[in-house]
Amino acid sequence: MAKRAEPKTEAFVKWFRSATPYIHQWGGATFVIAFGGEVLADGEFQQLTHDINVLVSLEVRVVLVHGARPQIEEQMRQHGVEPRYAGNRRVTDARALSCVKEANGIVRVEMEALLSMELANSPMWGADIRVSSGNFVTAKPVGVVGGVDFGHTGEVRKIDAEGIRRRLDDHEVVLISPVGFSPTGDVFNCTLEDVATSTAIALGADKLIFLTETSGAHDARGRLLSELTVKQAGELVERNGGLAEDVRIYMPCAVKACSEGVKRAHLISRHVDGALLIELFTHHGIGTMVVPESPEVIRDATHADIAGIVQIIEPLEQQGVLVRRERDKLEREIDRFFVIEGGGNILGCAALYAFPEERTAELACLAVNPFYRDGGRGERLLAFAEARARAAGLRSLFVLSTRTTHWFLERGFAEADLARLPGRKQSLYNYERRSKIFTKEL
Repeated sequence: MAKRAEPKTEAFVKWFRSATPYIHQWGGATFVIAFGGEVLADGEFQQLTHDINVLVSLEVRVVLVHGARPQIEEQMRQHGVEPRYAGNRRVTDARALSCVKEANGIVRVEMEALLSMELANSPMWGADIRVSSGNFVTAKPVGVVGGVDFGHTGEVRKIDAEGIRRRLDDHEVVLISPVGFSPTGDVFNCTLEDVATSTAIALGADKLIFLTETSGAHDARGRLLSELTVKQAGELVERNGGLAEDVRIYMPCAVKACSEGVKRAHLISRHVDGALLIELFTHHGIGTMVVPESPEVIRDATHADIAGIVQIIEPLEQQGVLVRRERDKLEREIDRFFVIEGGGNILGCAALYAFPEERTAELACLAVNPFYRDGGRGERLLAFAEARARAAGLRSLFVLSTRTTHWFLERGFAEADLARLPGRKQSLYNYERRSKIFTKEL
């Protein structure tokens, strides 16, 4: 018999094994990671380099797009230049442009130095990160907007995607500053979000990741929205109710990126050490993810799903929420089950037992992984069961529940007595468990 590991070691092993699918998935993927100059100014970039080193060691193709607002402000202060803004965008005259150039040069050199560390007894020991930067951004002037001449403030016209790919093919990390150049040799001060979004779209990146001041987007009750489709994120931006400033800036970029070929966009807090790894290598993540459309599907269960189903229902059986099902019975009845799957993981399950003579069916074993309970997955499983029952010509559903009674009442079920159950089900009723009975007309 294998010796049981210590709790901390056991938790590490469990996490590492659960991260394995993502390790396989992200090898060779392209990530564009964007962050403001505050990350460097606040001393957080050194911790970030440790996570970047993990990604590089897993053969992830990494593009870093940095901001430089605090560094520009400091250069302007030192040179006695008064900052000017219009609509949250910097107005860049000749003197301001000089400060922009100087600040971006300082930021780039400091980041390259930190990415080059190979200190013994540190996460960077053995790292061999090669950093490449260049004139990958072609920009054009913003011009005069609302009567304001933005001078050398620019916006992206084109990204040299092929040039970036060649650096990535050489196993280099590409570092891009929010500065663009014109064919005539002019220099333009661009926004971090414009450069990052345009770069991710041009590369067809697997992920665009913004490191933000907050933990991500939240709903009206202050709960973190861990996943949004492009449509949902767009509606959230249109409502604009109570969104944090950085979410108002970055969420439209996430929508644009995912609408134009980027597979996923993420908003995660820059203040949580290891947030990047938590978001990328755990089921539940830590921030808000935007996807082109829901990556989850509801489908009939197969025998290959049994382990995933057991992982979800076993804790609920131990808590007495669900009646324990013998595993051999689960295997025999797997054709009654359907699951919601996302990213190769079983996120929820339910079963439907039809009683054709009474034109009804039992909805059983409805359960969702705890990390995914706030995303409406229980409702989607219920809707799937109702649609399947209707298609089979059934007129109602019933459930037996001890701990989730209000959930069913809120979704149109009504409490009923034992006589409403089909005869075969009445004979199997467990009087010791005393489950409440709920029915719903279809």
